[in-house]
Amino acid sequence: MAICIPIGSCKLSCRAVDLKLQGCKRAQWDASIAFKRCLQDAFPWSYGLSKFSHVRRSKTSSPTINEKWRTPTTVTSACLSDGSTKYFDFIVIGSGVAGLRYALEVAKHGSVAVITKAEPHESNTNYAQGGVSAVLCPSDSVESHVQDTIVAGAHLCDEETVRVVCTEGPDRIKELIGMGASFDHGEDGNLHLAREGGHSHRRIVHAADMTGREIERALLEAVVKDPNIFVFEHHFAIDLLTSEDGSDIVCVGVDTLNAETLEVTRFISKVTLLASGGAGHMYPSTTNPLVATGDGIAMSHRAQAVISNMEFVQFHPTALADEGLPVRLDKPRENAFLITEAVRGDGGILYNLGMERFMPLYDERAELAPRDVVARSIDDQLKKRNEKYVLLDISHKPRENILSHFPNIAAECLKHGLDITCQPIPVVPAAHYICGGVRAGLQGETNVRGLYVAGEVACTGLHGANRLASNSLLEALVFARRAVEPSVDHMKSSSFDSRILNKWARPFVPVSLGNDFMSRIISMTNDIRKQLQLIMWKYVGIVRSTTRLETAEQKISKLEATWEEYLFHQGWELTMVALEVCEMRNLFCCAKLVVSSAITRQESRGLHYTIDFPHLEESKRLPTIIFPCSPIKSTWSSRQLHWQPV
Repeated sequence: MAICIPIGSCKLSCRAVDLKLQGCKRAQWDASIAFKRCLQDAFPWSYGLSKFSHVRRSKTSSPTINEKWRTPTTVTSACLSDGSTKYFDFIVIGSGVAGLRYALEVAKHGSVAVITKAEPHESNTNYAQGGVSAVLCPSDSVESHVQDTIVAGAHLCDEETVRVVCTEGPDRIKELIGMGASFDHGEDGNLHLAREGGHSHRRIVHAADMTGREIERALLEAVVKDPNIFVFEHHFAIDLLTSEDGSDIVCVGVDTLNAETLEVTRFISKVTLLASGGAGHMYPSTTNPLVATGDGIAMSHRAQAVISNMEFVQFHPTALADEGLPVRLDKPRENAFLITEAVRGDGGILYNLGMERFMPLYDERAELAPRDVVARSIDDQLKKRNEKYVLLDISHKPRENILSHFPNIAAECLKHGLDITCQPIPVVPAAHYICGGVRAGLQGETNVRGLYVAGEVACTGLHGANRLASNSLLEALVFARRAVEPSVDHMKSSSFDSRILNKWARPFVPVSLGNDFMSRIISMTNDIRKQLQLIMWKYVGIVRSTTRLETAEQKISKLEATWEEYLFHQGWELTMVALEVCEMRNLFCCAKLVVSSAITRQESRGLHYTIDFPHLEESKRLPTIIFPCSPIKSTWSSRQLHWQPV
């Protein structure tokens, strides 16, 4: 069983649905319906998907890379180009650890287009400080890692998925080392393993406090050397291209917008891996880079993919609180600066501004409690004391250890007059990670044939209701690798009817309407974006209530209607695109998914805490599943652009 939410009416429905209604089948798969590829043993934690999800449609600094990125300038049998349409064997959307690791493997079997929204290094991976968790110490065990993950996930994790990831993790780390990734070693010559909140053992492989950057560097260097991989920078993915094969939905590519040339390019492929990251910029303060606007989740929802567990938004407990720095910033940051979990794992202590240690009052694990517990504890302190931030102190540790373990954090703080070797760090929670996403099986497969997912965009069942520290890069590595074999098999066994291309409208940039037109549209959109972020922070934050969630639902619906009315009144058309407008569509879509899921979960579990249902209910230990419905009456943000009449 699962909590089922059909989505797709004019305003997103937010309600618990009786499993006997709305076509939500119980406890088993129906082999006669559309999801023929995703059998129950491949989707063990889904508790059954329904016919409802198959509605017919009428229609930081960068790593050092010395070589220039290639673009496909010649037509070959493996990589074909027909003007503004390009053909590849595999498409990868996203250039973080999941996308690049997958690209390197499938490139052994065909041509690969890596589509990235900004520069290739600009991903959540590049900002990951702490490390990758894996069992690499004789005193540790896979069973211990499994139990730590399940406990942190508030027992909503899928145990089979957890065991797969924890078992295969060590080999994925060894592969990275073999590719040239350099991690910290101890005096004994072995890998230096750190400990973070929620972990019972030291198992975090790291490169000082810049682990993601080091992994990204190693993968990008390998990608540059691979002749079968072509990287398309500054290409924003607008919508997945889907068609119908009987009762199946099939993904055959993606429309993209080149943010520099303002050209729309259509990429066609039998296989698409979505590895586009999260949606942190639904909130005003996030550790995510600017590219994290929920594009992959929103595109997948519009493409009829099943979405799950979107209520579980992780707020990292310790982002740098700029207003507590001795030297203020000249202008606000685009994204909050993360203070890694490893600082607490290395002995950092949390104090309020009265220098009172408070974590033991909330949890016996104190600073080593999981992130959801620490974030709520900080939030409670801030509200009770009417303060803007708390303090994280590591200064009692030897200076040389602090500087060797956290050089990036030390340097950033010192730029603003703070020496972390002798002063506490001002910190505050910030949006960090989406534990929900596109529902995936054990090989990254989705209910949309030809579409695979890996990384933060996916909901694999690993994280449950709260992600254990440093399990995100691990999950990305494991699922990127597991998606390879079925992807190659699908590429070799399936065919593509090019006549379908003529049925899709092609999005376009309204350059002919002039700069004034676009300036008005973008100015309005930026203002709407800020309003949405404030609604999400005020009503859908760390601590929630039914009234506040319902208020958020109403405000978001009204805000979206106001925005769309303005666009079309100004002369915007259904297939017009601009980067800011497309991002706004996706932010609205993701925000509505989060709110609807949160309203439906009438208990407090993991990252979802509501004062109206403050306790964990065993009977509600079920994933939230969002089934797409007919797009006919949905908002513009919830419809694929290319399905407009040609």
